Amino acid sequence: MEKQDTASLIAAIRHILHHICQEEQAYSALLAQVQPHYYESARNLLHYLSLRTFDLRNLQEELSARSISSLGHSEGYTLTNLQNILHLLQMIAQDTPDRFEYSSSLDYRSSRERLEEHALQLLGEQHRGKSSRIMVTMPSEAANDYEIIHGLLLAGMDIARINTSHDAPPVWARMIRNIRRGEQETGKRCLIYMDLPGPKLRTATLSRLEKKKNYARIQIGDEIHLVRTLSADNQPKQPLEVVVHLPEIFQDTRMGHRVYFDDGKIGGIITDTSAERVIVKINQAAANGSKLRPEKGINLPDSSLSLPALTQSDKASLPFMATHADIVGYSFVRQPSDVEVLQRELQQLNRPDIGIILKIETREAFENLPSLLLTAMRSPKIGVMIARGDLAVEIGFERIAEVQEEILWICEAAHIPGIWATQVLEKLARKGTASRAEITDAAMAARAECVMLNKGSYIVHAVATLDDIIRRMEQHQFKRRGNLRPLSVARRFQAQRQEWIKS
Repeated sequence: MEKQDTASLIAAIRHILHHICQEEQAYSALLAQVQPHYYESARNLLHYLSLRTFDLRNLQEELSARSISSLGHSEGYTLTNLQNILHLLQMIAQDTPDRFEYSSSLDYRSSRERLEEHALQLLGEQHRGKSSRIMVTMPSEAANDYEIIHGLLLAGMDIARINTSHDAPPVWARMIRNIRRGEQETGKRCLIYMDLPGPKLRTATLSRLEKKKNYARIQIGDEIHLVRTLSADNQPKQPLEVVVHLPEIFQDTRMGHRVYFDDGKIGGIITDTSAERVIVKINQAAANGSKLRPEKGINLPDSSLSLPALTQSDKASLPFMATHADIVGYSFVRQPSDVEVLQRELQQLNRPDIGIILKIETREAFENLPSLLLTAMRSPKIGVMIARGDLAVEIGFERIAEVQEEILWICEAAHIPGIWATQVLEKLARKGTASRAEITDAAMAARAECVMLNKGSYIVHAVATLDDIIRRMEQHQFKRRGNLRPLSVARRFQAQRQEWIKS
């Protein structure tokens, strides 16, 4: 009986290996386009995605019961691990080992080295062993107060993030001068990361606000009208009108689509649309109402937006970034063609070497992550940011823990460094005290190659705390392991293969 069970396992592994090799052949033209140092990584990404189209839970259990190397450890060297497992099973069954047409130079050690090498090229050296880097969003005050930069560098900041949605080039330039001065005085290298704002959908003007307040209180059952301009005769009893920064989205919305405001604090369903307004019926708000203010984000998770990922404003900022930044963050990237647009712009600016971070903050970006990575690998230095704020609103807060794990798995398979972002130690940074949940989240974040903190009055203390957490967690874990149910993103990538290759 045992011999028959082993024979079944051998057949299952052979079937998976055959499928993986077929998939690699299908993508040979795309593999030829990636940078040479990403070639084996791109192959491994395809191998891993092919593997994860299978439900591996029972197979994993049977292998573990026999004390055979786990499939759950094979993100970085999928083909080699499967072939090793097959060889062990054949030794148990006393079968002749298979001769493989396809092989990989990657194994457990070299796959880790490959990821570390790519992280080093993009994110620079770590200041704490082989652990995560720390990225910090610069407050506007950092342009004029050098001591902020000096304190952050001493506390453990490795990368300074300049959000170009705020301030202007003269302010950014002063921030950068202070960062370079801090490098000289502390002897610590600090890279400059600059975000392209992208087509961020936000509230602009609200038709009526609470008396002497800069907000409108929204209740369940209210109607909000998204409009291009406010009505001239708007009266208190009329529905609240909200001017949006990007009214072009009106053509992409449909009745029944969901709309969320302010990171999901307020939500509703579209009940009517026209060229001039979108009517939203509110079905999600706090019991006593939620405050909606100008300049708050709007998410449309069900709508396929036709907005360009690289706006005219982004293009205007790119020459400054090309001159001063080490890394560019690509906001609201959704399709492989979006990546190609940025690559062309950087080529024209003679900075094809600049690091590119794909910010995964929409459902569409997550679903297209494999294609985005394969396209980005045509550039020499790339990474992924898990922008958990917008992403959680887009996919549902109940799914964010699952999805951020899948993103980390896929990045590890591609040997691409990941950045864990949004609300890490946020209460600590803003108020000076952290919750237990925040500390736990920060410990989980240490599995990524970089962790991003936002600004706050206690940001130096937050950086020092995160530095300590990362150093401690390095002693306990590396990456993550799972039960290997099929990944929808892997099956979707496989199903879309022919369409994407043709395009």
